Amino acid sequence: MIKFFRQSYPVQYVFLALLAIVLWIPVFITGKADMALCSPVTPLYNLVSGLLDFSPYAMIVLAFLMMAFNAVFFNSILITNQIVAKVSTIGAFAFLLVMNFTLTQSNFYPFALACVFILMLMHTMFLIYQTQNPELYLLNAGIFVAIASMLYFPSIVMVVWVLISLFIARKSNIRLLIIPVIGFLFPYFLYFAGVYLFGNLPETAQQYADYFSSLRFAVEGFDWIRIVVLSVLTVLAVIPLISSSNFSFEKTIATRAKIMMTIVLLVFAVLLLFSGGEILYHGLIFVALSVIVSYDLSYMDKTGWADLLLTALMVLVIVNRYFYKVI
Repeated sequence: MIKFFRQSYPVQYVFLALLAIVLWIPVFITGKADMALCSPVTPLYNLVSGLLDFSPYAMIVLAFLMMAFNAVFFNSILITNQIVAKVSTIGAFAFLLVMNFTLTQSNFYPFALACVFILMLMHTMFLIYQTQNPELYLLNAGIFVAIASMLYFPSIVMVVWVLISLFIARKSNIRLLIIPVIGFLFPYFLYFAGVYLFGNLPETAQQYADYFSSLRFAVEGFDWIRIVVLSVLTVLAVIPLISSSNFSFEKTIATRAKIMMTIVLLVFAVLLLFSGGEILYHGLIFVALSVIVSYDLSYMDKTGWADLLLTALMVLVIVNRYFYKVI
């Protein structure tokens, strides 16, 4: 299976399309979308969900289309940044499997809409390492964080990830550190200016203040099955990465820097799991793990055990969706 996805021909994309449909058929059958996730601090998500609240099926269709697009886009990002081989669909396969590992993840929720902007942000930060004049990239990075946070507010912490990534990329002078912050503030300036002109600015500001004042370290969302799911995915991603010195691929400094950025992103993603709500809706951890899994599968020499494990996991995921629906 791994060698199959290390190629990029029409047959691979047909298989991926069929896999995506198979994974989402139970969602279309139930026709249930979580409509109770609007928040005063997610104005763009509120706008989209408000436009589609006439039908949960419209929400599900949009979530499915965005997931499918994100899988292809994710694969393209990894190829462009040499995290996987140039001719490969392994990234799209890993993204589909990890982002739809449970039935809960296959739905319409804030991160599902914000994911594309987070992928744009990651791509932008990966490119910075090999860019002599990264100012425009950094401005775009800040804008992407702002838009993502208007859909999925916890992604606001990625401003800090951008700044740390600059140190990893060895581009950490004061001027470069300020640019993404300016980029982040600009969309919020436009948003609050619009609220001032056409809405109630004091009320909106109070809603943001109430949100921050209510933040706490939440552990209620964790149960044994969610802990098992997260642990299995993390172990499967990290163990091959630790032993990556045995891979046939001679990693460049740029590739190592991008993997280090991803590991730092994974740390932030773990922290977001404790920000409250359904922990499987905090999809940043699955994006980070998808990068690491794609890297692992692309360059490991011996794939026999990994093929067996991947096949078993895929069967388990599908069986759970159609029969047991444990999570």
